[in-house]
Amino acid sequence: MFIVIEHENAQSPGGAAWLTHMSLLRSFGFLAVPYYKHAAPPGLGNALYRSADFQSAVSRISNPQTVPKPAPKRNRGLPIGNRRYSRLETCATKGWRCAKRIQNWKFSIANFQLTGSCAVLCRTFSLLLCFMVLLTIATTARSSEHSFGPAYHEFGLTLAPGHRTEALGPLWYAERKESARLWAVPPIFSYTLDEETDFAEFDFAYPVITYDRFGSEYRFHIFQLLSFAGGRTQSETNVSRFTLFPLYFQQRSAIPEKNYTAVIPFYGHLKNRLFRDEVNFVMLPIYVQSRKRDVVTDNYVYPFVHSRRGNGLKGWQVWPLTGHEHKVVTTRTNIWSETDTSAGHDKFFVLWPLFFNQTTGIGTTNPVHQQVLLPLYSRLRSPQRDSTSYLWPLGITHTVDREKKYIEWGTPWPLIVFDRGEGKTTSRVWPLFSQSHTATLESDWYLWPVYKFNRINSDPLDRRRTRILFFLYSDIIEKNTETGAALRRSDFWPLFTVQRDFDGSKRLQVLAPLEPFLPNNKSIERDYSPVWSLWRSEKNAKTGAASQSLIWNLYRRDAAPESRKYSLLFGLFQYQSSAAGKRWRVLYIPFG
Repeated sequence: MFIVIEHENAQSPGGAAWLTHMSLLRSFGFLAVPYYKHAAPPGLGNALYRSADFQSAVSRISNPQTVPKPAPKRNRGLPIGNRRYSRLETCATKGWRCAKRIQNWKFSIANFQLTGSCAVLCRTFSLLLCFMVLLTIATTARSSEHSFGPAYHEFGLTLAPGHRTEALGPLWYAERKESARLWAVPPIFSYTLDEETDFAEFDFAYPVITYDRFGSEYRFHIFQLLSFAGGRTQSETNVSRFTLFPLYFQQRSAIPEKNYTAVIPFYGHLKNRLFRDEVNFVMLPIYVQSRKRDVVTDNYVYPFVHSRRGNGLKGWQVWPLTGHEHKVVTTRTNIWSETDTSAGHDKFFVLWPLFFNQTTGIGTTNPVHQQVLLPLYSRLRSPQRDSTSYLWPLGITHTVDREKKYIEWGTPWPLIVFDRGEGKTTSRVWPLFSQSHTATLESDWYLWPVYKFNRINSDPLDRRRTRILFFLYSDIIEKNTETGAALRRSDFWPLFTVQRDFDGSKRLQVLAPLEPFLPNNKSIERDYSPVWSLWRSEKNAKTGAASQSLIWNLYRRDAAPESRKYSLLFGLFQYQSSAAGKRWRVLYIPFG
């Protein structure tokens, strides 16, 4: 069936809804094309609209001439030439015509001649469906929200200013929130764009493929193994990276000193990678040289043999047999032109970790000497802390912490521990119970890991978390002690997750198999939550707006201080009330 929609003026108030109606008609299988009586809208003057064949065909539909006699049944082929527009002309000359003006719309409907009982039934059903759709369009032409079963649903956002369109249940949606726009086909991909902040995100089968861009900086990766990254640095120079982890690393820049290439295990040079400022290697692990600040380490058959040098530092090791390293006290000037002292140390080990003897913090007010001979004893001595262990790990440990003001006994540590003092109190018998408190921290658990409670209280933050069996149940409360505002999030895996923000807004989602493990993960919320969320409930504390949705809008309720809207069976039954009055829709037919 072919439908031509003629609009009085492309710039009229109904123009925005016109695009929605066009998409809807096409989704039902109708060949719907636009025809503007006056002027085409900017950006929509496509090749079809500008085509002389198309204008001629539309003209024949709107102003039909003498209808020619039907061709013999044996010759039902299309005329030679442009079959697309010949088909359009055939609709106008061989079919029938029904036009009715509704507000500022006019529809011209043409139908092919069909034979057989199946064709009659299809034509009858198409006419009935077309009538219902056209009637719905007529009654909603001035409305900003539409509902056409699970195929299409529009509604305003509850927790933020914006609009959302869903189609095919949870399988497609588009959302606009202030300057941000989002398109998604869960769980396959999603794309987010914020032109105001120049920010974009793209996920494909997250976390398989992701792309993030902020300004000129970007990062693209596949499973964190194959990645591309780049952008403008602080030196106003563009830098691009390519990584095929762990085999190939590359960086290119306009500054030659920033370039590097590494092909593992053969040969390579890296900068600011693998937690080092610089790395050079040949036939890894045969030879690796690394640098961190001023300390250079040459590894031979990494990590067993190395020699180390730096500012006041020398060392070597043949691990795990023996090794020694010594550093004297040095000074350096920081970025504020102040002189900083770098502490010295002396370290020696034999048959690590059975015996080692080391002194750290040389040149400071708290030098620490530690000597270990496992499993006989371990001893640590410093001005701020003394600790002695015998027959570790099953023996006894005694610690006196003069800085934090407590005394600790453990036997064996850390399974059975008792701390007493002004700075800390602990009673622990693993796995039965534990209670540990300091001035800012609190940690309690019973029958670990059945019940666990943690608290951080450091103004202006007061954060509490209660967990049962790790992630089976989790309850987090974060409170601003200065303003009194609080955030709360509760997760009961895999049944639900509910969150109340600092402004009092609430959101509930029923069925949450991944959200408790990855809270506040935007990719999970965009790509997967719409698929399995059977019930969604939101309430905006500022505006008073609220919404509830069951099974992808099978039932939906939207409420505001002065309006209510209910939708049942994907919009087959609708009720709406506002200051303007009440309206009903049954099977998409309006009443009232």
